Amino acid sequence: HAALWLDDPARLAALQSACAVAELGLPEREPHPAAFLGLAAFLETLAGDAWPAAYVGYEVALLAELGFGLDLERCAVTGGRTGLAWVSPRSGRAVTAEAGEAWKDRLLALPGFLSGAPGFTPGDISDGLALTGHFLARHIAGPVDRPLPAARLRLADCFAG
Repeated sequence: HAALWLDDPARLAALQSACAVAELGLPEREPHPAAFLGLAAFLETLAGDAWPAAYVGYEVALLAELGFGLDLERCAVTGGRTGLAWVSPRSGRAVTAEAGEAWKDRLLALPGFLSGAPGFTPGDISDGLALTGHFLARHIAGPVDRPLPAARLRLADCFAG
């Protein structure tokens, strides 16, 4: 797959990041078929325009596969399923814009494409990478006293404002 994207720095960064995050998070000699299938599905999206959102989705799915799933379906405060705009950095649960207004400076932005809205912007991808990056650092890299992989940081830089 890499040879196809040598002239596309963002796609190549995504490929490198996906592999580096998998290497960091997946326990050695422990089967995780869902993680394999998720990575394979992501690789297939690289040829299209939706690959940035698919990458963020891959990281969300990898977190779930490793036992650190995010609850992005309903508001942790109201139980509502619409107007979700934030995620608690502690619980990984979504919060509506209204319910999170008082704490928005402490919450992580939830890009619309992760809650079913069509389309995305580079800013949405940046927000998505910040969201998954927080939980990857907290639950995957932090406990083994490692930083996020350099490839992951390069990918985030591709979408930084």
